[in-house]
Parts: sequence; structure tokens; C-alpha cells
Amino acid sequence: MGPAVIRTLSRGVNQSGVRDHNERLLLTLLQRHGPMAGSELARLANLSPQTVSIILREMEEAGLLARGTPVKGKVGKPSVPMRLAEGGVLSLGCKIGRRSAVLLLADFRGVGLQQLQITYKYPLPEAILAFLEEGIGTILSRATAAQRKRVCGIGIAIPFELWKWNEMAGAPADRFASWKHVDFHRELARFTDLPAHVVNDATAGCQAEHIYGRGKEFRDYAYFFVGAFVGGGIVLNHSVYQGHRGNAGALGSLRSYGPQGESQQLVDTASIHLLEARLAENGLDPQALWELPQDWSRFSRFVDPWLGRTAQELAKASLSACAVIDFEAILIDGAFPEPVKHELVERTRRYLVNQDMRGLIAPRVEAGSVGFNARAIGAAAGPLFERYFMNGNVRLQG
Repeated sequence: MGPAVIRTLSRGVNQSGVRDHNERLLLTLLQRHGPMAGSELARLANLSPQTVSIILREMEEAGLLARGTPVKGKVGKPSVPMRLAEGGVLSLGCKIGRRSAVLLLADFRGVGLQQLQITYKYPLPEAILAFLEEGIGTILSRATAAQRKRVCGIGIAIPFELWKWNEMAGAPADRFASWKHVDFHRELARFTDLPAHVVNDATAGCQAEHIYGRGKEFRDYAYFFVGAFVGGGIVLNHSVYQGHRGNAGALGSLRSYGPQGESQQLVDTASIHLLEARLAENGLDPQALWELPQDWSRFSRFVDPWLGRTAQELAKASLSACAVIDFEAILIDGAFPEPVKHELVERTRRYLVNQDMRGLIAPRVEAGSVGFNARAIGAAAGPLFERYFMNGNVRLQG
């Protein structure tokens, strides 16, 4: 064996890097806490008021920030809170799912400005890349010239090793295998010069919830996104943790058991594809589950038993995750209507009470707030954070 490789922490930055760091820090504080006056920003950032004032003024002139309504009632001049400007920076985000793909344009407040969607029996590279090429052209043609200049990149959220899921997606193995050789950076470069950012789809959903949703309320939590196939993500110390190979928080692969006691994964027991199968068996079109706006009320006879089993599986999976890391909360979101989500959360809480929790501390179980588009919004957030915000993870080199 060779000598052990000691990984060093990220090095310090030069003077220009310090300025970039401070700008990112102030933008991140405004994104996380909302509008604030310069004096409050200076306190939180541990910077001098003069330094903060100069940076805020320059970012306002660049169109990144906007002034809020002056706050009166204190001694001295009214304080003027600063906020992220509407449309200050834009990004494209694409979620490639097992049953549908969504492409949207969002700003760095997480607000979607445009959206396109396609549905299919299963995704194949040719159709997805054609959707991306046509969709990007359509969205940018609808945007103003000023908006087009502010688009900083495109994020792609796609399941990890998608080519291995052909049987569950009902796709021909030979055609599905072509996903293994798709290089999104190369393919996108054929029709756009926007930099690409590729991330696991469930991790992207977790990222959206963490940045724009209820993730701000918790330090450490596990996140489940129930789509055609359930997936997840984890947050540690206020930061989405992707792992060295980008596959941390693969909660869909947690162990479960089938009706005969056979070993399965959570993806086999707590996913919407199980509900699809019940509808198909009864002569109903499963694609109706993905139509927007979503309304599952006409399928309540099938949805109710699906909710029961899914909640039970999520309760067991939550405790399995908490046995590894002492999560303070479990957040549940998914590609379903809001009433279905809240019923699933409530049932998961009830099942959790009856589980064997020896040696564990029961986590809070809460509903995520981003919803159906979480994975696409999280994908769009990738390029934004790459260029404008700070990630709480301490990155290791080597």
C-alpha cells in the first residue's frame, strides 16, 4: 500500500476572491433570511457596514438587488431593506422523470417564469434531447432580451444510473441501455452555449426544498420525494450532502420486504408506479395521474390503500435513516396533489408512533412545500448556486 493521502481543506483566497466570497455571502444571507437592511447584513456577515454598503450598491446597480420599503420608527434615518431583485438572475431547470419531463425557467428566488412538460410511457434519450432542444428555444424566444442576458445556465435532474431501471419503467432493455452513453454536457453543447449542471433528480428535489422550502427550519433532516419511483436526499449542518460520488441520500434503495417476505427496496414498495399498476389493472389510464393540474379525487378507491402502504413504508424507512444519522426531521414531498401529500404525512406520523423505536429518537415528520416541480426547480438552482451563492459544505481537495 502507498502512503495515505491526507485531504486538505480548501485554501484561502486572494483579494479578488475575498470580494467574490463576500458578495456570495451577502446574496446567500438575503436568499435565506429575506429582505434585510445593510446594518443587519453587516452584523450577520461579520463585515464592516462600509464594506457591506459598497457591495450592496454595486450589486443593486448590476440588477441583482432591489430596495424595499423604508422601515421607520427607529432613531435616525429609516432603514432600507435590500432584497433579491425579481428576475435578477435566471436559470433553466429540467427534470427527467420515469413518466414525465419538465423544463422551466426560474429566477434565483425560486420563482418559475415559464414551464413546458411532456409525458411518456418511459424516457428515451432521443425524445428527451429533442424536448430539450425545442424547449430551450421556445422558452428563450418567449423571454425578453434582458431576461435572455441573465440566464446563467441549465440544470439537469435525472435518476442515478437511469439505464438500470428499464424493467420498472416498462422499457425495452436494449433501447434503455443507450442512456449509459449520454453525455449531457456534450449533447447540450450542440444547441446551446449555456453551461450545464447535472444532478441526481431526488437530490435536486431536496435542494429545492432546502433552498426555497421548509428546509430552512432544520439543521439535519432526511427528505423523501415520492414520484413514479421514490427517492430522497439528506441535509447535514444546513447543507445538502451529495457525497463523493453524488449518490448520497439514495433513500429509494433502503431495504424493504415484499408480501412473501422477499427482500425488496423502498422503491418497490412506496412509489407511484404501484398506484399506476392498480389503475391499469382496472382499465384506467395511469397517465391521468400526471396531468396538470393534478386531481386524483376520481381515483380515491385506489389512492386510499396506496396511501396506507406508502405511509407504513415511509415510517419504517424514516427510522432506518435515523438509525444512521440522528435527523431532527423527515420531510416528505412528491409528484401528487397537495391533499394527497398532507394525508400521506399524517398517516406516516401515525405509523411512526407504533414502530419499535428502542435506541432511537423519533424525528418530526413534516410536509415539504415545493411540490410537483421540486426536482426541476432544484435543477435550476444548481447553476445559480454555482455562480452566485454559497454552499455550506466544506469542500475537500485531493
